[in-house]
Amino acid sequence: MKYISTRGQSPALSFSEILLGGLAPDGGLYLPESYPQFSHADLSAMRSMSYTDLAFAILNRFIDDIPTADLKAIIDKTYRADVYAYTRSGQNAAEITPTVKLADNLYLLSLSNGPTLAFKDMAMQLLGNLFEYVLTKTGKTTNILGATSGDTGSAAEYAMRGKKGIRVFMLSPNKKMSRFQTAQMFSLQDENIYNIAVNGVFDDCQDMVKAVSNDAEFKAQYKIGAVNSINWGRIVAQVVYYFKGYLAVTDNNSQTVSFAVPSGNFGNVCAGHIARMMGLPIDKLVVATNENDVLDEFFKTGIYSPRGSAKTYHTSSPSMDISKASNFERFVFDLVGRDGGKVRELWASVDSGGAFDLKPWLAKLADYGFISGRSSHANRMQTIRDAHANYSVTIDTHTADGLKVALECRDANVPMIVLETALPAKFEDAIIEALGHAPERPATLVGIENLAQKHTVMQVSVAEIKQYIMDKAS
Repeated sequence: MKYISTRGQSPALSFSEILLGGLAPDGGLYLPESYPQFSHADLSAMRSMSYTDLAFAILNRFIDDIPTADLKAIIDKTYRADVYAYTRSGQNAAEITPTVKLADNLYLLSLSNGPTLAFKDMAMQLLGNLFEYVLTKTGKTTNILGATSGDTGSAAEYAMRGKKGIRVFMLSPNKKMSRFQTAQMFSLQDENIYNIAVNGVFDDCQDMVKAVSNDAEFKAQYKIGAVNSINWGRIVAQVVYYFKGYLAVTDNNSQTVSFAVPSGNFGNVCAGHIARMMGLPIDKLVVATNENDVLDEFFKTGIYSPRGSAKTYHTSSPSMDISKASNFERFVFDLVGRDGGKVRELWASVDSGGAFDLKPWLAKLADYGFISGRSSHANRMQTIRDAHANYSVTIDTHTADGLKVALECRDANVPMIVLETALPAKFEDAIIEALGHAPERPATLVGIENLAQKHTVMQVSVAEIKQYIMDKAS
């Protein structure tokens, strides 16, 4: 299978050739030339599979340049019960992503049982093992440059820490993550991990990463790799748990389900879009935003208008405090008929600080199953209270955004699965505000905020981050 750029001006490459780099040379994002299709017979065969077997059945269709035995070994190494052990009481860690029934046809898909208590672990642990495999095979090294609004950074660092031939440079908005998220990242003392706190918002961090990645000469000289969801390996790994969730709540392949997805950078729900394109019987993909509602605005009006860093709100669901959703480009590429020239035109407007209008395509959105809604601080506090009172479940603020919008969009006859974002322990202050008491946290993570921390503070400066990488890489 070959991968092409959403902007249509880069050569088609294999999976291993695109794995480390992230952005395509023309500034676009990689997608497969066509989506593999799964039939009802395939789905029936999947119903008896373990998570590792399911992951192999799906990923093997996308990755044909790694020997099947090696790919299977990488997957088996990644999705082990001891890696995803932070399960709720009564859940079986071997399921990897167990479901929680909240009410009739309403479910929570547990995605936060990994080492950093966030759904990002589901893909990042695989990416870490794939990176190590490819680098070992080729004898190369890489300098990973990423941006995080909270969870991607810790998931990447825990997946890459101590791995041979890999350095991680992770940008985060200074003092805008939760105390727990900050401690998870900044307390790591591994020599290959570099945390940079940027005096700005997430979009500033993301723009710096893209600017460095678009400097072809610098990227090649310093072997810049990417682990943000611009990396196709992240997206394809997330496709797997849509299949797992569907199979867990249905009895036969004639049934459809809907998924509600807390959305910031559009990577998680983009994986759902791809699963649907592959034949998974998805009725609706519900995009749930917080006060940074650029995506909700698009799905209601057809206008995509990023707010800019000055108008990005700092909220109690900080991992979604994003105005420019990188992975949205992948969906728009499909929406406009995979026209790379059109995508170049649209993102030229975005990259220059503007917007674009796809109202002529608005009616076509229904063909892809997307609907959307937004949540506010008051909404998520009330949703946390209601979930605790009605379902005996404590959820984090981002998952609350997803549940709030899911309940608004729900069809009582179609199972609705809310994708969990993180365990509530990561957002303790917000849970105390909502419930009056702190959430339970794993014993191994008690007092993590008191550990020694190390990081570098930096201004919004592409030149400064380049110099920092040059200094450390030397």
